[in-house]
Amino acid sequence: MSEKNRNVVIVGAGFGGLFAAQRLARVRGMHVTLIDKNNYHTFLPLLYQVASAGLEPEAIAYPLRGIFRRRRNITTVLAECTAVDPDQRIVHTDGLSYAYDYLILAPGSKTAYYGVPGAEEHSYSLKTLEEAIRLRNHLLSCFEMASLMPGNKVPEAMLRIAVVGSGATGVEYAGALAELIRSPLARDFPELMSLNPSVMLVDGQDKPLSAFSDPLRDYTAQRLAAMGVKLRMGSAVAEVTCEGVRLKNGEFVPAHTVVWTAGIRGEDLEQSLTAVPGIHLGRGGRIQVQPTLQLAMHPEIHIVGDLSLPEFQSPPQVAPNAIQQGTHAAENILLMEKGRAPRAFAYHDKGSMVTIGRSSAVVQLGKRSFTGFLAWVVWLFVHLMYLIGFRNRIIVLVNWAWDYFFSERAVRLILPRDKSVTCGCMAQDIPGTEGPKAKTP
Repeated sequence: MSEKNRNVVIVGAGFGGLFAAQRLARVRGMHVTLIDKNNYHTFLPLLYQVASAGLEPEAIAYPLRGIFRRRRNITTVLAECTAVDPDQRIVHTDGLSYAYDYLILAPGSKTAYYGVPGAEEHSYSLKTLEEAIRLRNHLLSCFEMASLMPGNKVPEAMLRIAVVGSGATGVEYAGALAELIRSPLARDFPELMSLNPSVMLVDGQDKPLSAFSDPLRDYTAQRLAAMGVKLRMGSAVAEVTCEGVRLKNGEFVPAHTVVWTAGIRGEDLEQSLTAVPGIHLGRGGRIQVQPTLQLAMHPEIHIVGDLSLPEFQSPPQVAPNAIQQGTHAAENILLMEKGRAPRAFAYHDKGSMVTIGRSSAVVQLGKRSFTGFLAWVVWLFVHLMYLIGFRNRIIVLVNWAWDYFFSERAVRLILPRDKSVTCGCMAQDIPGTEGPKAKTP
């Protein structure tokens, strides 16, 4: 390796960027600049639990400076990437600019609406902590609003939640909402239970969890139904309005809360890469890269995570893929520094798991699969182990234990408080937050 320090700039502190930085943090002669628009890493697999009042936001987030406090060759920067100049090898942000010898782009993903009319305007997405808090506040505000009305004046749709998308996030969130309504909210708002608050899971697939085997999909559908989740399967969403969801079969599902978990696409970073020749977007808004995760015309630039689409591959946009790609890009940089050829990336599928509710989950490991309590324990263990920070693990474990033994959600807080909430088409002066697309103060 060269005696001169080499500058590696990483854009994005999600799983891909974080694991790339952690790998390079142990290497002498490397100086890493980690740039992110937040000063923390978010453990996205548990984001839905923040939105369902199960966990505090800080339980699944950890400050970047705390993670790398003892690594003097890591500099964390709170900024947003605005442009990349590949000829000068400079990353421009909304603050300063940073020179690089190698660049790893790992900005993550955003919600994909697939051109469905009204979906972006009238539904809640679930990709950031701010969105999770806003959704939690909105749900609790709807119940608070309904409690102030005479029973015969409460619109049925006010206490109905439609979750669009029956993938892992949709299933986990629908199950968590059903348990939230059935236990904590039933005790908080007993006068509203006669109005039958409900959760609906909406998807064009015939059964939930299309990536899983049929027995696991059947188990998931049966378990959700037993928890009170109403399944609207077999017809895709044609339109979302402030009053509910219209399906392609013509059915209209009234719901003042629509949560969109139907898909993701790569973060819009191509505008920052307009000066980079050879940028092509592929499936899911991802940038096409070589099998080594490098750009063909600029091998010093690596793209990893949800934004990356390696040639001849289509790895899933999930955390394990981002972790593997981030580590792989860091390893390739070290190989290039030694004058060796970078290696092609190959995604290793270690299995998939989804929790459905208390004591229930599905786990698929290759051709092997199992369900129920054992699967749930495995899910708990894996998520705790990957969670960043010992303190966060303890907090999450305590919250889960409290919920398991007492059926209690400790984070039923409308915070921050804002009186301009909109519940469906009904603008009311009540405690809560703004509508789906309002900005967080």
